[in-house]
Amino acid sequence: MSSELLDALLVLEKEKGISRNVIMEAIEAALISAYRRNFNQAQNVRIDINLGAGSMRVFARKEVVDEVFDPRLEISLDDARRINPNYQIEDVVELEVTPKDFGRIAAQTAKQVVTQRVREAERGIIYSEFIDREEDIMTGIVQRQDPKFIYVSLGKIEAILPSNEQMPNERYKPHDRIKVFLTKVEKTTKGPQIFVSRTHPGLLKRLFEIEVPEIYDGTVEIKSVAREAGDRSKISVHSDNPEVDAVGSCVGPKGSRVQAIVNELKGEKIDIVKWSADPVVFVANALSPSKVLDVIVNEADKATTVIVPDYQLSLAIGKRGQNARLAAKLTGWKIDIKSESDAREAGIFPREESLLTFNQEDIEEEVDFELKHNHDIDVDDDINFDTDNFDDER
Repeated sequence: MSSELLDALLVLEKEKGISRNVIMEAIEAALISAYRRNFNQAQNVRIDINLGAGSMRVFARKEVVDEVFDPRLEISLDDARRINPNYQIEDVVELEVTPKDFGRIAAQTAKQVVTQRVREAERGIIYSEFIDREEDIMTGIVQRQDPKFIYVSLGKIEAILPSNEQMPNERYKPHDRIKVFLTKVEKTTKGPQIFVSRTHPGLLKRLFEIEVPEIYDGTVEIKSVAREAGDRSKISVHSDNPEVDAVGSCVGPKGSRVQAIVNELKGEKIDIVKWSADPVVFVANALSPSKVLDVIVNEADKATTVIVPDYQLSLAIGKRGQNARLAAKLTGWKIDIKSESDAREAGIFPREESLLTFNQEDIEEEVDFELKHNHDIDVDDDINFDTDNFDDER
């Protein structure tokens, strides 16, 4: 042991964030154990380490008694007073018992203890750092992959991206930089284990918080998110400030804000709709871009019947039912979509003024949209979308 140990402890304290006192206490405890084990000594001992002088001594601690039964732990009053005449019964006498070759054992023990403590402290620091970032977004670098996982470097640690949390339209290559959502941080015997996702709805929410200052400062609030990762998502937004356009804030100038998020998610389509406490308005908004004539609400069953123009039925339902399915997830309401003609045949008549007014130019634009986009659905049947049939939003 030399003064170099002091320099090493100072470096550890600075670089690893490990207190010098914590390491010294661990070294002292380990040296006591090593002394007893290597020299077959059972007495109560104390280790005195002088970092400045680079010295180390072992002291046996013995209690002063009238009659000695265990000389390893006790000393007679007469023997104690030969050392110091002021000793009394029940005082503790310290006698130096440092072995000649104890320095070599101490150095080996200190190395093992320091290495172990550094490892434990690093794990603790990493765990404390990342446990506070659960449900947050981070940028990582793809390192490697196997059939089950992709391993993403987050700087101090590698996170695990399971196959079911990977976007189906993405291919990951080593050294790719990707944004991931931290879903879970676990403490294991081998250190912290971090699980991340590219499909979690929280990733979309955090991306909007990054891109939209109004969301970050609380002026605009994201009320709900429905996502089918890699394909299409819907988010509902609201602002208590009547002078703030919540939807426009998220879209950004010429769509720049939402486009940045679309690019990050490799082309995933995003519908931004205005939230409303009125389920009639909210459900109608959620079915965007289709137009809605009326929404009939059944509060008891938390269900709605939505009436749309005949030519809008396929758009309201969406490709393979996606638009209606996402709307049901977004609102939390069951949605039964009917065309206007089918609703009238069933004795359901929309209100005279539709929820969303539109003119002939709108009709022509929507018809043109329908001709250009194949939704692969049968518009002759009513489609019922029940949120109970879907996985709960995470």
